[in-house]
Amino acid sequence: SRGGTSTRGMLPSSSTPMLAVRCGTAARPAVLTSQGSSISTPLSRSGSSVSSGSAPHRRLATVLAAAAAVQPFCRRKRHQVRRTACRVLAAEEGEFAKPFPFSAVVGQEEIKLALLLNLVDPSIGGVMISGERGTGKSTTVRGMVRLLPDIEYVEGDPYNSDPQDVSLMSEEVKEQLEKGEELKTTKKRTPFVELPLGATEDRVTGTIDIERALKEAGKAFEPGILARVNRGILYIDECNLLDDQLVDVLLDSAAGGVNTVEREGVSVRHPARFVLIGTSHPDEGDLRPQLLDRFGLTCSIRTALAAEKRMEVLSRAYEWSQSPEKIEAQWASTDEAFKDLVVEARERLKDVKMPRELALKISKVCSKLNVDGLRGDIVTNRAARALAALERRTEVDEEDVRRVTVLCLQHRLRKDVVSDTLDNTALVVKVLLQEFGKGPPPVRPVMRFLEPVAA
Repeated sequence: SRGGTSTRGMLPSSSTPMLAVRCGTAARPAVLTSQGSSISTPLSRSGSSVSSGSAPHRRLATVLAAAAAVQPFCRRKRHQVRRTACRVLAAEEGEFAKPFPFSAVVGQEEIKLALLLNLVDPSIGGVMISGERGTGKSTTVRGMVRLLPDIEYVEGDPYNSDPQDVSLMSEEVKEQLEKGEELKTTKKRTPFVELPLGATEDRVTGTIDIERALKEAGKAFEPGILARVNRGILYIDECNLLDDQLVDVLLDSAAGGVNTVEREGVSVRHPARFVLIGTSHPDEGDLRPQLLDRFGLTCSIRTALAAEKRMEVLSRAYEWSQSPEKIEAQWASTDEAFKDLVVEARERLKDVKMPRELALKISKVCSKLNVDGLRGDIVTNRAARALAALERRTEVDEEDVRRVTVLCLQHRLRKDVVSDTLDNTALVVKVLLQEFGKGPPPVRPVMRFLEPVAA
């Protein structure tokens, strides 16, 4: 051990040895003394040594050599853990290799639309994407990083506190305001944090260092992932495989927009309002109904069967692997245009009106589908307004409602998680035909949002 270990009686009874072992330092080698002559033998590069005499002594020397090797192994293991932690943090902060350009993704128009709607109005509640392996779900979501606008936050605050909105301020920032102190602000990109499936609860919620809290008479809180993702995007790949304990934590935070940590009588609360985005494979298990209901939108994708589409995907993926700079340069201006469009749509959103007759029809559709609660009504209204804002209009029309209704309601019809499926598109379309006389409009590329508006 590091502090030294004393062991007796490891030799035959005819011997009276004393063994003192200290690994990892050459100044204090492990020494074996016994009756008769002894020879000091180095055990490892860590600097430990033993004295070896008879055969039992040599066997003991072999055991000690293995013990002496533990210390360097532990040091290497600690370094490996630190490197892993750094890589996880880098993933959370988006410091890995640059993501594939959002605009360069071939097809996946439903996913792109759902992501853009959430960027315009984060209160929609995120999006759940279900599809087969290798269909570009994660690639599209990670490409959204390029569209994230900058946010203003209080400098030095680990919770990305909004200097204007009190509900998004940490307790420390509120105390500064009460004292009349001036808040120094700065800007950074909207946080995008990817939650690892193997993350622990303390890693997600944060932890309280009780010993330091008692010594310093403070809370000594170490913020977790929920602190960094406040006012940002939380992405969970394969979210149907997420541990139930982490699901409960996310449900608590998503419900109130606040993360509460209770440890040994010490309590810490901080804002944790985020857009939840998840991807999953339907054959790997269902998502818990409580978490599924928290997603504002859902969409399902399948592998493209057209040979031309598959060839286009193959060609673009090969170009990206060979010369990513070329693809970036080719699509950078388009991604930047989408980013500017999102900022403009956010400003326009507060002026978008929902006609009363359309809001009434949305409620009738939800009633006929027997949707539990009112979240379906609320999300459909918000998504339709966000779509109108993206198209540079200030009033929602009927086509907007028909366009987003399937995305908003198809996952809210499940009554039996065993027999019901996630894709209930046919049921929603049937009710749309009854109420509006038309079904959803054809899927159109999101590139049309960038086209100039006709005078």
